[in-house]
Amino acid sequence: RAVRQPQVVLDPAPGVVQAVAQALAALGTALLVAGVALRGASVQRWPLGNMHEFALVASMFTILLFCVWSLKRDLRWLGVFVVTPVLLVLGMAITAWYTEAAELLPSLKSYWLVIHVVVATFSIALFILGAVITVLYLLADRRQARGVPEGARPSLLDKMPNAQALERMAYGTHIIAFPLWTFTLIAGAIWARQAWGSYWNWDPKETWTFVIWVVYAAYLHARATTTVSRRTANLVAVAGFVCIILNYVVVNQFLVGMHSYSGL
Repeated sequence: RAVRQPQVVLDPAPGVVQAVAQALAALGTALLVAGVALRGASVQRWPLGNMHEFALVASMFTILLFCVWSLKRDLRWLGVFVVTPVLLVLGMAITAWYTEAAELLPSLKSYWLVIHVVVATFSIALFILGAVITVLYLLADRRQARGVPEGARPSLLDKMPNAQALERMAYGTHIIAFPLWTFTLIAGAIWARQAWGSYWNWDPKETWTFVIWVVYAAYLHARATTTVSRRTANLVAVAGFVCIILNYVVVNQFLVGMHSYSGL
């Protein structure tokens, strides 16, 4: 007589939650793209003239990159860590950095605005993704080095790729972002020559853009050096992202120079 095997009923709740989260992320992305398009339509130009608009466009690129990347591989574990900083930036954009739609400053009326600033914001979006994955790698590497005590409760890190896979993902993101940031630096110098008569003026914004380039160059060099640990190299990458935050939050608002166009 055959023995009837018990049926295993899987809990559909996690799958439902993931599907709802993906749908909300897609909806939010579509609304953000629409918001950027409407801002551009209201000012009859590319919405890149002040900090409010920079924040909108950088957030749009970040979430778009995540959604497109999600089509190629399962990144559901990464979603909350990408959406959270995007929401923080958008929150700042509509509160502390909000400015009414207005005409561009005369120095910004150039086709280089589109070339230079679009590439800059796109590379910033890549650096945001790289920074998020780098921090997750550092946490996973620390947990992996310490070991998981027997009987310990499962961690969110256990549902992610291992530390080595996270580190490779972070490196792959930075290796794309760095040439774009290099182009941003060069394009900015060309635009400065046309607008101000000199390729380099040691303006605070120019200086910090170069500092960011140097720090990320140091990260890539450390990453390729066998005597430097991967953890140390990735700490340099985190330092690079801190420099980006300082550049866009502190320099734009508090250091007066030729790039004082935050609109605040």
